[in-house]
Amino acid sequence: MDHEVSSSALGAVGATGLSPLDLFLHASIVVKLVMLGLLLCSVGVWAIIAEKIILIRRVNREATEFEDRFWSGGSLDDLYESDGARPTHPMAAVFGAAMGEWRRSARIGGIDLSRGGVRERVDRAIDITIMRENDRLTRRLIFLATIGPVAPFVGLFGTVWGIMHSFASIAQMHNTNLSVVAPGISEALFATAIGLVTAIPAYIAYNGLSNSFEKFTDRMEAFGTEFAAILSRQSEERADDTTGGKA
Repeated sequence: MDHEVSSSALGAVGATGLSPLDLFLHASIVVKLVMLGLLLCSVGVWAIIAEKIILIRRVNREATEFEDRFWSGGSLDDLYESDGARPTHPMAAVFGAAMGEWRRSARIGGIDLSRGGVRERVDRAIDITIMRENDRLTRRLIFLATIGPVAPFVGLFGTVWGIMHSFASIAQMHNTNLSVVAPGISEALFATAIGLVTAIPAYIAYNGLSNSFEKFTDRMEAFGTEFAAILSRQSEERADDTTGGKA
């Protein structure tokens, strides 16, 4: 007798189906909304991951090409006119901000970066530009940081609701057979699975991308420091030449 009950219960579960589509279609409206919300978040997560991976590769490649031109020994004024005046990537923006401030200071009172005020303005222009470019590069990463810890709890909410729905079915039908309990529990667990599938890539990608962007920020800061030192040396050399000429 017990064997017959178990067989009929398993047959009913098989008829309901345990494929993802069947689990979604037979879920309650609340669990369906949870699943749909998590699926939409998952699509957003993967879109941001793809965008940021392409972005970090592009800006690193453009930075390398720019640094090659910068260290090639060409004129800084020519490089400013071609890249710095209207920058199209972060490294050129850092160069353009420093060079632009340096040129403005030269027009106002002569090139003398040994004066603290000019040096501070150049350093501040570099720092502000790096901060602005970093904010632009890391935009929407906060979405990954939010989805990572939140999605499992949203899926858990769907799980709790599905289990509550299963117990309600038991109470209404006065039947504890597997055919009554299994579908609701399966749908509930499926909501948790979707939450984990959404959260895990978001969490891993956020940490990996954040590390990549931090390294690129360090690269911009190193370039800015080197360029400020170059401008300082050039100003000192011109000041020495001017002093020697007067003598």
